Amino acid sequence: MKFATKKDIEAPIDQVWAAMADFEAWERAAMRRGVEVARTDTLSVPALGMSWLARFVYRSKARSVDLKLVEMAAPTQLGFSGISAALEFEAKVELIEMSAKRTRIHVAVEVKPRTLGARLFLQSLRLARGKVDRKFDLRVGQLATDLEQRFRASKRRA
Repeated sequence: MKFATKKDIEAPIDQVWAAMADFEAWERAAMRRGVEVARTDTLSVPALGMSWLARFVYRSKARSVDLKLVEMAAPTQLGFSGISAALEFEAKVELIEMSAKRTRIHVAVEVKPRTLGARLFLQSLRLARGKVDRKFDLRVGQLATDLEQRFRASKRRA
């Protein structure tokens, strides 16, 4: 099952890239939401091969996901792959410079089942496709708004 959306951000591509590639900030954000995040690589700087183990509770059940950075082309692309007991997924984030102060972010996620239960779960998502797509679009929109606000705040401080 594939999800994709794009949003425009009123910020230069370099600023958006810096925020998207700030993996430590993403780790802290996940931890604030109750996710246990542990780096499983030994890299000292952001690079291909970075990996994490994330543990969280979803639908009253403990889950874990192995996440790996598989694509990184500054300042335009990030790609991740993930695997859990039930699902595999690939996520790509593409940044497109629209003008000096405007960037388009395109987020695409493909989820594949690994178990019969996961296949049934994805089938139920397909039945509610419209609602799921709206939620996905809303979350990417919230990310875009957050990135815009960070850029505006950094401009005011400078």
